Amino acid sequence: MNMFAKNEAKSVEEYLMMVPDDRRKDIDFLHNFIQKTVPNLKTYFATNMIGYGSFYYLDSKKQKKDWPIIALANQKNYISIYICAIVEDKAVVEKHKKELGKLSKGISCIRFMKIEEINLETLKTVLLLAEKNPGVASARLVDK
Repeated sequence: MNMFAKNEAKSVEEYLMMVPDDRRKDIDFLHNFIQKTVPNLKTYFATNMIGYGSFYYLDSKKQKKDWPIIALANQKNYISIYICAIVEDKAVVEKHKKELGKLSKGISCIRFMKIEEINLETLKTVLLLAEKNPGVASARLVDK
């Protein structure tokens, strides 16, 4: 099952232009919010999402992979923000899930329909923590 909305984009600009009208305002707001909050994280197009910053880790086959620290994605039925960061051996989203708002949360993912569902002050805190503490549980970080 593919949760991503169909998108043939090859750049951040194309991705943003292809977001449906009913979500464009929220995606544009979040894209700008993330860039203003963590301006040192380079923005780039990752497959089916916008990435902000990246880190390298060894996968289960001991192969080096790079992954966005933060990613913004338009899904078929909702918007997702992926935040790959660990603080005190716990995923940052998990650590702040109660303060983020009444929305669906995974270990490193926030899912919602409308921007009003998110506590933006807590999201800002989580983004800043991610910038300084990238990673995912049980993955070994490595240098570029």
